[in-house]
Amino acid sequence: MLERALRKNSVKVTFVLPADTPPAEVSVVGDFNDWCPGVHAVAPRRDGNRAVTVELPKGSTHSFRYLAADDHWFNDDTADDQDGPNSLIHT
Repeated sequence: MLERALRKNSVKVTFVLPADTPPAEVSVVGDFNDWCPGVHAVAPRRDGNRAVTVELPKGSTHSFRYLAADDHWFNDDTADDQDGPNSLIHT
């Protein structure tokens, strides 16, 4: 699930996953972090889910996926669009 908060020149996007789906460490990887695992790892939050917030330029489009343990890649069903194997978010 994606949550958004508008700023003047950027958008804060929060990537949200259930606490145990998948039951392993997960990172959001995409063109905004050079597809580098661990830079944006989801962390537990008070509502029982896991999340990480990334600030992206307003009016841009970004490709991303989730990466879990054992090289398990998966997409976000709530993404704005798909581009091949990647999820897309439009800010």
